[in-house]
Amino acid sequence: MARAFLLLFLIYTVGTSAFSLQSLFSRKKPSSKPCKGNTAHTRNEWCDYNIHTDYTTVVPDTGVTREYWFSIDEAIIAPDGYPRFAMVVNGTIPGPTIYANWGDNVIIHVANHLETAQNGTSIHWHGIRQNHTNPNDGVVSVTQCPTAPGSSITYKWRALQYGTSWWHSHIGLQAWEGVFGGIIINGPSSSNYDVDKGVLFLNDWSHQTVDELYTIAQTVGPPILDNGLINGTNVYNTSGSRFTMRANKGESYRLRIINAAIDTHWKFMIDDHTLTVIAMDLVPIAPYTTDWIDIGMGQRYDVIVTANQAKVAKNFWIRAIPQTACSDNDSVDNIKGILYYESKIGTPDTSAYDYGVDSCVDEDVKNLVPVVSKSVASAEWKYLEDVTVGRNPENLFRWYLNSTTLQIEWDNPTLSQIYHHETNFSASSAVIELPNADEWVYMMINTSLPISHPIHLHGHDFFILAQGVNPWDGTISQKNPPRRDTAMLESDGFLFIAFQTDNPGAWLMHCHIGWHTNEGFALQFVERYDEIKGLIDYHSFEQNCGSWKAYDSAYGIEQEDSGV
Repeated sequence: MARAFLLLFLIYTVGTSAFSLQSLFSRKKPSSKPCKGNTAHTRNEWCDYNIHTDYTTVVPDTGVTREYWFSIDEAIIAPDGYPRFAMVVNGTIPGPTIYANWGDNVIIHVANHLETAQNGTSIHWHGIRQNHTNPNDGVVSVTQCPTAPGSSITYKWRALQYGTSWWHSHIGLQAWEGVFGGIIINGPSSSNYDVDKGVLFLNDWSHQTVDELYTIAQTVGPPILDNGLINGTNVYNTSGSRFTMRANKGESYRLRIINAAIDTHWKFMIDDHTLTVIAMDLVPIAPYTTDWIDIGMGQRYDVIVTANQAKVAKNFWIRAIPQTACSDNDSVDNIKGILYYESKIGTPDTSAYDYGVDSCVDEDVKNLVPVVSKSVASAEWKYLEDVTVGRNPENLFRWYLNSTTLQIEWDNPTLSQIYHHETNFSASSAVIELPNADEWVYMMINTSLPISHPIHLHGHDFFILAQGVNPWDGTISQKNPPRRDTAMLESDGFLFIAFQTDNPGAWLMHCHIGWHTNEGFALQFVERYDEIKGLIDYHSFEQNCGSWKAYDSAYGIEQEDSGV
């Protein structure tokens, strides 16, 4: 189970102009009028902008605020026909989808009504850059204390990007108990389509809670999960129901596919249909066609599928196939939905595409070409240190990055330390300080063992300079390489990334396998320390922490994981 890593790191100064936000929040009521020009045949346009507008520097000034209310509760649910305890948001799994337009302000009020589990909570807005809104990133022990049962918290951010993402709890394993949902930010598209079908979640699922399985993960290794869900439903044995999607012959549909699994890499396909991929994470790309996609934990792909098969009223399997090369599932051939034409739904007799052997990789980087072209400054780099996985004194698995396993405390978040001028972070905080604005950061992660990992960075899209299986030949892609917020470190492979220090805050980088994050596979970038304090609404921050500390004092909640 020991897993070795090598980390390389360099900061190289390159002068750039700082990002300047417009007024962040508006009190105007939302407008129901859509942006002029975005129709089924002009999807590349949006307001006075288009798909070629550089969304990293230009944002529509909509003057609109979208406001949502979330209630996190406990429930007994049976998404595949097998009843078990879960956590739900506004009564459902997945929880509600947030809809906004590119440039809108978004406000979400989150109330914690968890009682039996005595759980604090938080909500992280996965992939949302949070430019100059770092305290709203929703990561316990980093940007906030847990929100206590009986308490509420309000998050505010601006939709500076557009496309598909998701929100999920960022405390313990709560995201995989059911606290998650979609984010759709409307904007231009790199290809036309007729109908937007919205988010399509792919989840692995167990009949024990993931909290109950965590001991197995820490002592033996990742457990075998029982099943999987497509948009919150599936069958198990003879119970449950399939996800279904109706199509009209000749129409094209946008599907926003999200891998919300705790430990499953998927190959996604629709039998007899071709997928046109138009976005990865929140980055629009030049369209390409494929029979299936590889999608790692935390990643998103927007695809277009056209109902163009010759036979009317035919049914086709929608397949999410777990890749056994990196995780195990008891229902490998059973995680399916049904695409049906017109109104005639039945059991498909179609066959899956032959993709060869199971593998846990990203889509080919040659296909992932961002529409808005950007290049990376050239710089030298150097090795820093080995990174390993081992066991702690309690004989539990722990991941080690930068010679330490992340261990930070719920009641002493990084932002609180920064607000109080703390400059000597503990070794277990795994902090890498980036004090200067607009510098390039280069990081190489390398593993010599047959384990793949989805690496997710908060607060940034990163450039993928090199990715693949060892040995690395030393070449990098500098001219318009793929940009995204989650990328696969392949089995016995390497992942070389770069980003700029253009967003002050405390930002987590971690493996998006839930077990691994909880076992310490994470580090923090404290970016532009001197500017962070001014971003913190200390009254709201302390009010949330005060409620948590009072609850913790009354109930004696024990923290057993990395803190995030």
